[in-house]
Amino acid sequence: MVSLATSSRSPAAAVRPTNPSKMRPATTPVSILKRSKTDNTTPGLKHRMEEMNLSLSSSSDSPSPDTTPSPRKRPRVQFDLRRITYDGRGPGDSEKSAAVVREEVRRAIQRHISGGGSETYDRVKEIFTADPRKRDEDGMLDFDVPTHTSLKNHLLGLLSNVATLDRSCNGLVTAVLNSQWLGRDESYVKLYIRFLGNLAAAQGVFLGAVLMMLVNYMAELPGGVGKLPGYAHVEAKELYTRVHMALRYVMGLVPSSSGALSPILSLQFPATSSSAKANIAYTRNLIRVIGYAPELQADILALITDRLVKVDVQIQVDLEDIEEEEEEGVLQDVAPEATMYAENEDDDGDFDDNDSILSDDSMDGETRRIKTIKDNILKLDGMIDSLFEYYEPPFTTGTLDDKENALDLLISHFETIILPTYKSRHTQFILFHFSQSSPSLVDRFAATCIQLIFNKMQPAITRQSAAAYLASFVARGAHVSGDVVRDVFDLLGTHLNGLRTDYEATCRGPDLRRYGPFYSTAQALLYMFCFRWRDLTTAAMEGDSVEQVDEMDTDEITFPPMVKEVLHQAVHSKLNPLKVCSPAIVSEFARMSQHLNFMYVYSILETNKRVRMSSQRNLSTLADPRFHQIERETRAGDDLGYQLDAYFPFDPYKLPRSGRWLENDYVEWRGIPGLDDHEDSDSEANDGESEDEMSEDTGTDEE
Repeated sequence: MVSLATSSRSPAAAVRPTNPSKMRPATTPVSILKRSKTDNTTPGLKHRMEEMNLSLSSSSDSPSPDTTPSPRKRPRVQFDLRRITYDGRGPGDSEKSAAVVREEVRRAIQRHISGGGSETYDRVKEIFTADPRKRDEDGMLDFDVPTHTSLKNHLLGLLSNVATLDRSCNGLVTAVLNSQWLGRDESYVKLYIRFLGNLAAAQGVFLGAVLMMLVNYMAELPGGVGKLPGYAHVEAKELYTRVHMALRYVMGLVPSSSGALSPILSLQFPATSSSAKANIAYTRNLIRVIGYAPELQADILALITDRLVKVDVQIQVDLEDIEEEEEEGVLQDVAPEATMYAENEDDDGDFDDNDSILSDDSMDGETRRIKTIKDNILKLDGMIDSLFEYYEPPFTTGTLDDKENALDLLISHFETIILPTYKSRHTQFILFHFSQSSPSLVDRFAATCIQLIFNKMQPAITRQSAAAYLASFVARGAHVSGDVVRDVFDLLGTHLNGLRTDYEATCRGPDLRRYGPFYSTAQALLYMFCFRWRDLTTAAMEGDSVEQVDEMDTDEITFPPMVKEVLHQAVHSKLNPLKVCSPAIVSEFARMSQHLNFMYVYSILETNKRVRMSSQRNLSTLADPRFHQIERETRAGDDLGYQLDAYFPFDPYKLPRSGRWLENDYVEWRGIPGLDDHEDSDSEANDGESEDEMSEDTGTDEE
């Protein structure tokens, strides 16, 4: 047993008789009375903080009754510090009082800072680094583990001397931050949170470490963190609540912490290869942070959207490597309930992946790849469902300003994150759903896409993608009115006419590289026609419903000049859009336009079979600057024309759980009366794709 005396005086004189009521910390901790200027904490979290007396508006800065030493436990005057082990127990297993431990901690820190020795300082560290779950050879809990009272008293000592914990005490601070605190009782958690706040406020050098430690608990929780020996079991829901209480408390005391927190949240986002559970839990906790740090709303939502797009694209890339029938099976095998496991509030991190790891070893390459795709689908489905839940309140119960502000945020992320990303398949449906909340919001999103299409300062790939988004939105949006369909068709038709006039003078034949904006606009109009032709008829313009149009004979269906002339002039121009646009869309347009007496284009399609060009191109290669030096080889007999992908980003949404948000938002493919009933007798269209293929395959690449 080592003496802790710091002078040559006798051990008995090392500690003078002291009245606990007159003892004061070396430095008064930072007040916890300070109220945050922006108190937007969710009611549940705020209520829990008030229960634990951690609210920034509490009325006491002194230790609460459950952490203040009992007045009957006064320090003994006559004892030898050298005979007491540093875990707080001495002869007879008696506990040291809080006042004595506080003084010992103060001396240990001062001696360490002054270079007078670090032995007692190291023993303080050992108090916090000891594993409370450590067991001896017989499986019994190790006696060397500090008692709960000893641990709490040492933390009180650090709280009283927090102002002296400078850079030289990094080791001790790190030990405290890495200690097991989350699963202990409320009195200790409350004390620990107060220590974090005072440390971050008094010693700014440790702010980043405090925030990093807390953020680390926002993903999948470490195993057993809520099941410490000697403490009641703490469920995951409560563990996450404690993390948020601590983070909110620190941010309330240190106004500059928001700026430090944002990059940490980005850095600590679980990798795309991490489990679905970790990614979903982290997403939900990020959204929860917005409740008490609204200044981080834009950063957090952009971060989540960016990660969603990356996972989304990876899924599409992986699905391209498997057969179409197998792809359908993969999606059907992912049940809507499967994503719920990542949010099981009774699971505190003991989820065991050993079974899946062992099974992976016995899998062949194809089976392992399918399993990875399913895991990513679970991940994407749970994360995007969380965003739907977050955005719902302002659009359903908010004011007009609330709706417009939320849509502004969605449109901002659309322009900067989603639109530039090729093969994003599901993330954009958040915007698709909420922009249909009202006619004014429909107009806002449509106007955004139109501005991008018409803006010649935008890159060609951006303008083409915007045309695909606009056409898909208008064609598929159930709450997009017939008036909007006609207005958008008219605007794009006028734009197409202008492009045709500009390009025809120098055109020698179809060329996607030179006339990309023309072809992307033409394909957008063809796609809109296939899905919304009923709204484009003269009868619809005069007030008839789409059901009434369906009941009309083919001879009675007519189209206004703004529809017929625009497409007729474009299709018969030297630019030849039917050669460049997606074969799936062109084929469906051909059979529909013939049946409706709108236009006969099969002769053009036959001629196009003999039109040959130098290479084949799609939207993904247009985005690659290396394409201009690449010629893609094709098999003998292949059509060598440049062809656009049939990429329309609002084609069928297949995620099992989050799909519930879109149940009433979607225009499904409707067969054409008189054509689909006798499809077998239509000999001229027997090589075209069916309506189901049109409604589903336009969301995939055409080889």
